[in-house]
Amino acid sequence: MIVYLIRRLLLMIPTFFGITLVTFVLINLAPGSPIEQKLQAIRFGAANSGGASSGGGVNSRGDTAVNEEVIEALKKQYGFDKPVHVRYFIWLKNLTRLDFGESFTYQEPVLTVIKSKLPVSLSFGIASLILTYLICIPLGVRKATGAGLYFDRITTVILNMTYAIPPLILGIFLIVVFAGKLDLFPIGGAQSFEYDTLSFWGKVTDRIHHFVLPLICYMIGGFTELSILMRNSMLDVVKSDYVRTARAKGLSEKFVIFKHALRNALIPIATGLGGFFGVFLAGSLIIEQMFNLDGIGLLGYQSVLARDYNVIMGLTFISSLLLMFGRIFSDIIYVLIDPRIDFK
Repeated sequence: MIVYLIRRLLLMIPTFFGITLVTFVLINLAPGSPIEQKLQAIRFGAANSGGASSGGGVNSRGDTAVNEEVIEALKKQYGFDKPVHVRYFIWLKNLTRLDFGESFTYQEPVLTVIKSKLPVSLSFGIASLILTYLICIPLGVRKATGAGLYFDRITTVILNMTYAIPPLILGIFLIVVFAGKLDLFPIGGAQSFEYDTLSFWGKVTDRIHHFVLPLICYMIGGFTELSILMRNSMLDVVKSDYVRTARAKGLSEKFVIFKHALRNALIPIATGLGGFFGVFLAGSLIIEQMFNLDGIGLLGYQSVLARDYNVIMGLTFISSLLLMFGRIFSDIIYVLIDPRIDFK
């Protein structure tokens, strides 16, 4: 196992270089750049000031000359006067100091920007992961032990219906019904305006109150998949010879299910446990926009639109590392669940 982990860690190095290199080249070759974004802002300000002072007249020759000077200055300031491959190696060099540069949009260090958006996405990521596994594993076991019976059929229909509902439609329904007509939950936001004045338990209650509706949207897709996967995995295990032998010995059904069958049935579920690392950058653009949540998903979308290369590369670096470590974590969980598995 140790040799396998070392090999996987070594394979992460070329994988990381491949991911970051492709991302860096693609975003730099895409139309538009931070320089153009800055120029548009400068031109807009110049047009407004010119319009206010001279009735909208602008000297096009002077404006062109100024723009050329501004373009060259901005390129030199942000390093765009160098070739793409040179800039990539400069980015790697800065990465050794965990320096992702400064965000072109926020005018702050990239790590500071990501940290400011992280609490919302991290809260939803951890909550959805824990709740999904705590509910889906017992639900899948219950469905498997009563396969074909009333409970199994009804829950299967409900799970398939919820899985078929797009998060956008589900979010609109929850907002209109539970936040609008019934007024049971807030429409959006992560906390109330008076949050800072509340007691500790008041803050906890306020957070939970704001989290319920978006958390349902976060969970709904993975909830159905995990429940069905757990059911099918358990059904395969209970048909095994060793389970029949345990029953033949006169052991109770609960003992057979939870002592003999459950552990092996969890092996396919362990694949998703690698997603634990992904909760640190969990984010959904649709859900965050719908519920007015300032998280990682919205940050990534806005960074792409604004061509904020440094933020995009910062998110790519962190997410790629989390994904690769998540894969290794899943393999470790495999071995913990079933020591007979030996990675070589």
